[in-house]
This record gives sequence, C-alpha cells and structure tokens, in this order.
Amino acid sequence: MSCSENTNANAGDPLEALDDAIAAQAFRRLVRHLRHRHDAQNIELMVLAGFCRNCLADWIRDAGAPLDKEQAREVIHGMPSAEWKVRFHREATAEQLLAMEESLKKNAPAS
Repeated sequence: MSCSENTNANAGDPLEALDDAIAAQAFRRLVRHLRHRHDAQNIELMVLAGFCRNCLADWIRDAGAPLDKEQAREVIHGMPSAEWKVRFHREATAEQLLAMEESLKKNAPAS
C-alpha cells in the first residue's frame, strides 16, 4: 500500500496559520484514536480516505523524524508493527484491494 503526498499548502490556507503545538496535539489525538480503534483495518482506511496508519508513519518520516520505517510504524501503532499485524490485521479481500486502488487514484500526485 502506498499513498501520495497531498499537501495543497498555500499561504492563504488557515491550516498553515495553525500553531504547531496545537497541530501536534491534534495529530497525537488522531494517532491515539487509531491505536484504540484496531477494528478499523488499514485497508478500510485506504478505501475510504486514501491513507492508513502506515501512511502516517511515512509522513512523519517525510516531515523529518529521524526514524527508520519500522520505528515510525511503532510510533503510530503503539507497538512493533509485526506484533500489531499478528494481533489485529485481517487479510484484505480482492474487492477491498480493487477499491483501494480506485481510492488511491483520487490522491494528489506526490510533490
């Protein structure tokens, strides 16, 4: 699974004026919510929104976190990703994989 960077950043965007500490607090709340909602599978997130927990891990690395891929995933999952996968992951159906591909087409190209 992969997701494209979709920043749509521009000077007039109120998101850009949001204090970094507030944005960080909201991000941490999102991650904690996803840690609690293990029933929301990554494939389901990809189909619905075009991103998942692993995308968030990639995005924190893209933002400059000095972590390797596995370390970043552990930050997001709250445990090693291999453990998360054993405990919570369900294999995606063929229909889900096709729906994910369609969803990813809606993401903006990487910039």
